[in-house]
Amino acid sequence: MELLQSMGFTPEQWLWLVTVAFMVGFSKTGISGMTTLAVPIVAAVFGGKASTGIILPMLVVGDVFAVKYYNRHAEWGNIKKLIFWAAAGLALGIFVGNLVDDKQFKVLIALSVLVCLGILIYTERRGEQFKVPEKVWFYALTGIASGFTSMIGNAAGPILSVYLLAKGYKKNSFMGTYAWFFLIINLIKMPLQIFFWNNIPLNTLMAVAAMIPIIAFGAWLGIIVIKKLNEKLFRWMIIIMTALAAGKLIL
Repeated sequence: MELLQSMGFTPEQWLWLVTVAFMVGFSKTGISGMTTLAVPIVAAVFGGKASTGIILPMLVVGDVFAVKYYNRHAEWGNIKKLIFWAAAGLALGIFVGNLVDDKQFKVLIALSVLVCLGILIYTERRGEQFKVPEKVWFYALTGIASGFTSMIGNAAGPILSVYLLAKGYKKNSFMGTYAWFFLIINLIKMPLQIFFWNNIPLNTLMAVAAMIPIIAFGAWLGIIVIKKLNEKLFRWMIIIMTALAAGKLIL
């Protein structure tokens, strides 16, 4: 108890940390949209830029669990097409993040999630009529948007989800590609946020270490749940989670 108190968080904040840790673990192996739902919760409790430093180490832990389970299902061709452009998006996010205050940072997070929600709904309504352009400009746009929204608010999940769903990925290939892409992106983001934004202090890393069992439990439950979902329900669960997150940010 004294160790937990020494990290500088209130009991209420610890309660939210536990909740978000479970959501992160569950989203990384189950319903990926739940991470987007966790973003506004952390932003409301800890502040805009500080929230990205708190949730990022949790995401890395969750990514490790996801990669361990879904590793063999990853489609590396599409990861390689996106990763360079995503790195450019991260650099843009660092630049913009240094120019805005915390209130504006929250607005950027909200806009990122709302845009992603609109894209998800549009592509789902179009159904099989929506085809991903096999052009460099599309990979560049998707990668830059993923990197930027990931840097600003850890909110890139819906963008990659739209891309993978539109490419026709089924559950396992979706989860494997999703897991590896974000493990790489989040590992790149760690030193960037430590040295450019200074928002991952030692007490945050200690708190995340204490949350590892909760993240692991969420990841275990996510594996069980996703096995019971059919493909259509899987797609709509992602959209619903994103819609809830957007509503929370607006409020």
